[in-house]
Amino acid sequence: MNIGLFTDTYFPQVSGVSTSIKTLREELEKQGHQVYIFTTTDPHVEKNVYERNVFRFSSIPFISFKDRRIAVRGLFQAYQIAKELNLDIVHTQTEFSMGLIGKFVARNLHIPCLHTYHTMYEDYLHYIANGKILKPVNVKQLTVAFCYHMTGIIAPSDRVLETLTGYGVKSPIRIIPTGVNLHKYDQPDTSNLRAKYGYEPDTPIILSLSRLAYEKNIKESIDALPEILKAVPTAQLLIVGDGPARQDLEAQAKTMQLTDHITFAGEINNDDVYHYYHLANVFLSSSDSESQGLTYIEAMAAGLKTVVMTSPYTDDLLSEKSLGMTFKTQDEMVADVIDYLTHPDDYHDPDLLERKLAEISADTFGQRVIKFYHDAQVMYEESHEDTIDFDS
Repeated sequence: MNIGLFTDTYFPQVSGVSTSIKTLREELEKQGHQVYIFTTTDPHVEKNVYERNVFRFSSIPFISFKDRRIAVRGLFQAYQIAKELNLDIVHTQTEFSMGLIGKFVARNLHIPCLHTYHTMYEDYLHYIANGKILKPVNVKQLTVAFCYHMTGIIAPSDRVLETLTGYGVKSPIRIIPTGVNLHKYDQPDTSNLRAKYGYEPDTPIILSLSRLAYEKNIKESIDALPEILKAVPTAQLLIVGDGPARQDLEAQAKTMQLTDHITFAGEINNDDVYHYYHLANVFLSSSDSESQGLTYIEAMAAGLKTVVMTSPYTDDLLSEKSLGMTFKTQDEMVADVIDYLTHPDDYHDPDLLERKLAEISADTFGQRVIKFYHDAQVMYEESHEDTIDFDS
């Protein structure tokens, strides 16, 4: 199959969406399919640099979300490229510019269009005029409009499925969590990485790894650190990532006199992420805005115990203490982290971990998406509607 992935977000932009698309591309190509990325220009990618099967379209920064891009032209150019490539299917990864272009391309090539709904936008409304313009009802309206006439939709989790069905989306929806390339998470030697940050071999490390955005609630993890230090005085919080909240988080650490126990590592290369999971003793996330939480399954793939905010998704994912624990309150968060740091060898179930990893592997992810592609082709043929062909 010739597959077109249409996205506003792609490397070198760092995000869960970029990682998901990269994983999907690798798995599809591994199974012999041709994959083409239609995405936005990026200031960190020079115009003349060759990127295999990647087509970039002129773009500008997205309003208050400056590190994300919106294409400003390319509708007919993308159509012509897609026609020459003889695409069999379009798979959009955004509801904005490149997503709309993808829908246009699919409609005029008379091929199926699938969509992955990555982002719970109601958690991000504050980025646009501090939430004074767009309201949750507008998110519902825009989502229903975009998903109209989609051949199928991929929901990364039950939460996304429930949200879309609650909005009234009528297209067929399947839950397909993004997978993780398990081969990357073989235990590496992290002694040099510990030395880089001044950690001793036995220093207890709490890892926070995400975009430093306000909806990630990293502030709550920092707030909890003094109570954790009462039980584990040598503990260190390593915050990996960058984003709009970084300056405020650094100021918070300074105000709370925690700079000796908190390190801001900044943004790291996606290919190096797995080293940081192996470096740590526990993974901590206070975020309540995740549609799936790719970092959670990455931590699991590395065998790292995980402490995260409770939700139907996380409660199902972390079903046993050998995998991780979920919390509702800060006191529960503190207790869970202390438990893992002070009893590192108490919770092990290799068989359960192996079963969980099989469910979230990149191989399984790729196979399920391909199955949906094939089913979408059948569904499209059965419900084919006449459309305008611009070359006729």
